[in-house]
Amino acid sequence: MSWVFLRDLLSGVNKYSTGIGRIWVAVVFLFRLLLYVAAAENIWKHEHDEFECNIKQPGCENVCFDHFFPVSHIRFWALQLIMVSTPSLLVVFHVAYRENREKHHNQKLYKNPGKIDGGLLCTYLISLILKIGLEIFFLVLFYKLYNGFKIPHLVKCDIKPCPNTVDCYIPKPTEKMIFLYFLVATSCLCIVLNLSELSYLMFKYSIKCYLKRHVKKQQGSKSNCCESELIRHNRAAAAGRLHNSPSSLPLNMQDEHEKHSPLT
Repeated sequence: MSWVFLRDLLSGVNKYSTGIGRIWVAVVFLFRLLLYVAAAENIWKHEHDEFECNIKQPGCENVCFDHFFPVSHIRFWALQLIMVSTPSLLVVFHVAYRENREKHHNQKLYKNPGKIDGGLLCTYLISLILKIGLEIFFLVLFYKLYNGFKIPHLVKCDIKPCPNTVDCYIPKPTEKMIFLYFLVATSCLCIVLNLSELSYLMFKYSIKCYLKRHVKKQQGSKSNCCESELIRHNRAAAAGRLHNSPSSLPLNMQDEHEKHSPLT
């Protein structure tokens, strides 16, 4: 299987990720994708051929293998890796939409199309929630399908066409168990990283919104104070002019004022 498209996807997402998101990309690429390609595929390559039961009844081994391994481990992890990485496409598509929108309008609409804010922030948070949900879903599904995170050395099978209970032996159980634990641990680590990034972004932008509202309130209170001061000043000035006008003087003072007035 070619994993070039997934590698290109992860490298594209890395450009628009936070610091925690870049750690997640590194974990997926180094400890899941490369480990899968380099080692896991070879370990589980001939698992069906090497699965043996202590009976030669035609069809017995196939039925028992299908019962204990309804989905091959290697295909299950390949599907999990693809599905968990797919939500990152939402972020890539959103950034591409911003860039195409700027080209269409032939003007700068965003300070930086790849900056996580506004609608892109919502898309990024949705992608993180989907990643967390898919990781948990696949871990629970694996646990249900294989009755836990373990690979036994021996399984007992009594499914027809087996004539009685037969012993079946799983090849390389210890080696598979080590890789199984490692892959489950990296999956849990990815969940922790996604939760940390989700909490970080929500906390960061909650503080940012709170500070914006606080600054607006302060600016509003300052403008109200300035307006009230201006109103008081205008009222005081108007009262002063009214006090100094002739009509506000006593009658005898008005007569004196009229006598000395040049118009009279």
